[in-house]
Amino acid sequence: MQDHSRPVVVNVFSAGPGGGNPAPIVLDASGMSDADMQGVARHHGFESGFVLPAPPGSGHDYELRFWVPNHEMSMCGHATVGAVWLLAREGMLRSDMLRVLTRSGTVNVAVGGRGSPAIAVEVSQPAGVVDELTESDFDKAELLDILRITETDLAPLPILNASTSRVKTLVPIAGVETLNELSPDFDRIEKFCESIGSTGLYPYAVIDLDEQVIDARQFPKSSGYPEDAATGIAAAALAFGLLTNGMVRDPGRPILVNQGRAMKRPSLISVRLETVGSDVVGCWLGGQVTPDDRP
Repeated sequence: MQDHSRPVVVNVFSAGPGGGNPAPIVLDASGMSDADMQGVARHHGFESGFVLPAPPGSGHDYELRFWVPNHEMSMCGHATVGAVWLLAREGMLRSDMLRVLTRSGTVNVAVGGRGSPAIAVEVSQPAGVVDELTESDFDKAELLDILRITETDLAPLPILNASTSRVKTLVPIAGVETLNELSPDFDRIEKFCESIGSTGLYPYAVIDLDEQVIDARQFPKSSGYPEDAATGIAAAALAFGLLTNGMVRDPGRPILVNQGRAMKRPSLISVRLETVGSDVVGCWLGGQVTPDDRP
């Protein structure tokens, strides 16, 4: 029987061999201290998820906590997907709908294919909050210098701060080639993000607007690593940024966000907008999960 107190690494949002964002998951973290959890994240070098019993009477099925090498995170989309996928694979779920407690609040999780090899997990996020950054909010020249691009490398769209759980700065790039060639000045990202109230830069380029396919990269503010292979929370924020810009052709179809290509870790995040009548009230993010096969 597997020891559920030891971390298991899964690749979340995988879109091919070597793809996805690795997530060390501990299915029974009830005996772990904060230092123990951070130690797991530091050892593996990735954002890690820890499953705990829900507080009695809370109305939740589980509690989840998340750590990166440098600090605790309030919410992590890919680690949530990975943790629930593992719980389902281990036969530890009693329902296809879960209420999970996180430091950012309650997250609903839908599970399909429980008891089969084709387990599918979707995580809820609330409606996004989107704010356009104006010249009074930030120095665009500084952002361009950090990303080592020029004004002509930007698409003719606003730069936005968007959030469903954490604020991400959405930077529209004119072409996928330019996006994949970005080599930022990582030493300056943390201070710049702090100045604009953001937890990371999320440059993106449109692949096919009619099919709602986007490429993106995530440069986090201070996680302890320079880039993420797949970032569910950022993809959710991007979906609401696209909606604000009038770029969502069909709210009933998923928005598909490719990430990780520049890192040779191809990833694909599906963001499905949730509507009530004509109002978008939230979204669901999901994607493929595979066991990590690295030694």
